Amino acid sequence: MLPYLFILLAIAVRFLPFAGPLNILPHAWHFTPLAASLLFFGARGSKRQIWIPLVLLAATDVILTKFIYSYPFSWDHLVTWAWYAAILWLGTNLREKSGPVRVVGAALASSVSFFLISNFAVWAAWAMYPRGFHGLMMSYAAGLPFFRGTVESDLFFSLAMFGTPVFLHALASWMHKSSGDHTAAA
Repeated sequence: MLPYLFILLAIAVRFLPFAGPLNILPHAWHFTPLAASLLFFGARGSKRQIWIPLVLLAATDVILTKFIYSYPFSWDHLVTWAWYAAILWLGTNLREKSGPVRVVGAALASSVSFFLISNFAVWAAWAMYPRGFHGLMMSYAAGLPFFRGTVESDLFFSLAMFGTPVFLHALASWMHKSSGDHTAAA
């Protein structure tokens, strides 16, 4: 259930900038649970339903692009969707072993790969930067302010999401132990 809830959280956060006073997260600087939710779904979600987050996020991209931002749809969306699939796959590598070091490594890999791939795609797909190496470096330089928020959010949300089942299990054990103590005392 948690993998699906975290994907829905990631989708909801993408729409928060349009929620007026309900906007409680600083989405503008890429502080979102997107990569973490994909990693978590890959690690804990159903293998047979791993396509669900990809379809939901792609649909969200289409809605945001066409109806909210009124931007034209281009091939760089396919690059983003391929990145979604890659992060889901990376999450599947956390199924057996998902210790803190592996989760942090996967979160950092998500951040760095998104930065490199998305800025390259913007440079290649749009006429925002000059063609050539200098223009590509301009695209990466323009993305640097967003990279910090991406790294921070990927680390924060990945640790929070992967820590949630551990916390819930510890809480359930504590509750079971404390209810047993009360029963024994009676």
